[in-house]
Amino acid sequence: MSDISIIGAAEGNLKNISLDIPRNKLVVFTGLSGSGKSTLLIDVLYNECQRQYLEAMAFQGIHKPKVERVRGASPAIVITQTDANRNPRSTVGTMSDIYTDLRMVYEKLGSRRCPYCGELISAAGCREETEKKGNDFYVYMYCCKCGRRMDKITRTYFSFNTREGACPTCEGLGRIHAIKKERTVDEKLSLEDGAVKYWEKQYGKYQLSVLHQAFSHYGVPVEPGTLVEQFDDKRKAILYYGVESDEVKQAFPHITPPKNTAAGRFEGVYPILWRRLADKDGDVKQLEDYFEVKECPDCRGERLCELSRSVTVQGLRLPQLSLFSLDRLYAWVRELHASLDEKQMEFVRDYLTDMETKISRFLKVGLGYLSLDRQTVTLSGGELQRLRLAAALDSEITGLIYIMDEPTAGLHPKDTAGLVAILKRLRDLDNTVLVIEHDVDVIASADYLVDIGPGSGKFGGEIVAEGTLEEIKQQKESVTGRYLRRQPVWYTRCRKPAGAVRIENADKFNLKQLCVDIPTGCLVGVTGPSGSGKSTLVFEVLAKGRADTQKNRVLGKEQFNRVVEIGQASISRMKRSNVATYTEVYTEIRAVFAGTQAAVNAGFSAKHFSFNTAGGRCGNCEGLGYVDNNMLFFANTQVVCPVCGGNRFKEEILAVKYKGLSVKEVLDLSVDEAAEFFSEQARIRKTLSLLQAVGLGYLQLGQSLTKLSGGEGQRLKLARELVGTPQGRRSLYLMDEPTTGLHPQDIDHFLVLLNRLADAGNTVVVVEHNQQLIRSCDWVIDLGPEGGEKGGCILFEGTPEELKRAGHTATAEYL
Repeated sequence: MSDISIIGAAEGNLKNISLDIPRNKLVVFTGLSGSGKSTLLIDVLYNECQRQYLEAMAFQGIHKPKVERVRGASPAIVITQTDANRNPRSTVGTMSDIYTDLRMVYEKLGSRRCPYCGELISAAGCREETEKKGNDFYVYMYCCKCGRRMDKITRTYFSFNTREGACPTCEGLGRIHAIKKERTVDEKLSLEDGAVKYWEKQYGKYQLSVLHQAFSHYGVPVEPGTLVEQFDDKRKAILYYGVESDEVKQAFPHITPPKNTAAGRFEGVYPILWRRLADKDGDVKQLEDYFEVKECPDCRGERLCELSRSVTVQGLRLPQLSLFSLDRLYAWVRELHASLDEKQMEFVRDYLTDMETKISRFLKVGLGYLSLDRQTVTLSGGELQRLRLAAALDSEITGLIYIMDEPTAGLHPKDTAGLVAILKRLRDLDNTVLVIEHDVDVIASADYLVDIGPGSGKFGGEIVAEGTLEEIKQQKESVTGRYLRRQPVWYTRCRKPAGAVRIENADKFNLKQLCVDIPTGCLVGVTGPSGSGKSTLVFEVLAKGRADTQKNRVLGKEQFNRVVEIGQASISRMKRSNVATYTEVYTEIRAVFAGTQAAVNAGFSAKHFSFNTAGGRCGNCEGLGYVDNNMLFFANTQVVCPVCGGNRFKEEILAVKYKGLSVKEVLDLSVDEAAEFFSEQARIRKTLSLLQAVGLGYLQLGQSLTKLSGGEGQRLKLARELVGTPQGRRSLYLMDEPTTGLHPQDIDHFLVLLNRLADAGNTVVVVEHNQQLIRSCDWVIDLGPEGGEKGGCILFEGTPEELKRAGHTATAEYL
């Protein structure tokens, strides 16, 4: 069979479309954001391929997408931007298992000091012995110099995720949380005047009453209005550490702590914060005013315990290798391979071969600048996709369907050719490679193109054009074809800076002692190859730097009322969060429904129209509209709730209508549709108009945040920030590749908003690879020349036109 045929697809906004996709080709799907590309490929094709495959294995009852038929289906693999382990312990090394190979190499070849004679000995040269004690086996080795027996340092000791290997202070994270004491309590104020910063309103009054009861219990009462700095050490111990602390027990050794809060069982300012942090699984974002993350003072960020981090191979410790770029690590592995004799090679041959194979794959997908120690939570969507893509490179499996969602996200144009070569190699193994992309170079490399549109949301969902690149260019109905025909537009009216923010001695990660001025009141682009230090400069130095430090010093931030960071992972990924709840417009919508006569008559409050609380939501699916179907060894599938039929609410709630629509029907509206529907509601209209301004008018109000791309998430966060911004306040906006997921026409619309922000006196700093946006900046700071250790230098500062004329950097070449 030569084609994959999709017949009658009506999922989401798809308008009963039918399409033949040529098999064993590189097929690129284009179209405006929200036109239906992901719906067609992932929600329809991938899910139906998975359903047919599982049903062939006797798994029944799997939800069928809204499609009449898919003929010519094959086993499918989908690689999206949100596939990642978000555990802070997950790193590039652990995710790829390269770190596991290194642990084996260090077990077999590691050199250490004998604890008895002090001589340097190698594991490969010492005799081993295994001894059984009870149900456990213990491994020992004998010093080849003095003959004494000692515990062998095994692979377990080289893991920062085990009790044996992890640094006991930071438990293998390399960092510890520390309370910002000066930001938590202002001792120059009294407790009644707000000395404890997080004691607000009724909560503060409650804590204050318990604290005064504790003071009385210990016989050290305090007059209301007393400044905290006037407290003696005993009173401060009660305030800061609480009545159960060692500090208070030592201060009052003969007094039993109060038994309950009424008697003065005060938890303590610091213990309350630690408990809140634990409740959030160590996620410091919501508590960043009170906590800072510091390098572990014992392991200095190296994660391992003292013994494990002292072992060397070829003179290098394992934590040192973890910081190497993959480029440099590849060279080290090859050098080690060449230096070992045959006996040593017997111990580690398989591990070295495995590392060489895996690292070479990562180099082919342009990730040579990453280090093994890099946390997966810090990777961009494009980097995550390429990590997964690398795993498929040496596969000899044929007949698969690979589906990828913008694999060029986060990739500099100079690396795109390498990525395209990989996609073509997968195709040449008789696989079908389907790619959702807006990148012009990937589009030009396709064997076949499918353009979906003509618009977004309800205005999309149709096949507008299909064929080769030249055929698409000739089709007038195609927005993509129209863009491909036009000449690049250069922005020539550059704004004059109102001032500058100066960065001095920036040496974070790979930055090479940089000094640079960021012009204010402008749209500033920070460019350069992947891994060159762009995000480090903007989000680690500019965002966090202070004026009172020598290194990574930032001068001039006081001219802004606030600094707004909008990064790739900046919004909630909870399945209950959607566009309406995240922007808080749903609070207003619920109030509108609660105010209808029908709701008043039935006694319904705004709470009844929430799918996150009991009352009006469906009790079976708890307001989600679906239930999870456990597939045992396969990923769970989602089945429409059999009780509410996907409507999320009880029948009596759905019976309440506003202007003819139920609350569920309102959640199904796009932002554009809702803006018109709620035109008489000023607060709702303001929020929705900002969503339209950032190019998100096509999103459904009820669309889950887990379904958004990194770029969509950033623009959603930007819109929410703008909703609460008072007029006349000057902000510094820092954005990380906000064009991710945007069609060129959508970028034109997004640029209108960025320019509006800059025209209002704000400063917008954007980390970008997109040439369309770079050409529209007032000022460009180009980093390089490469990624990782070969990056971290400033190659150019000036206007885009001057960068193009300079022509000596990778960014200039592609402009």
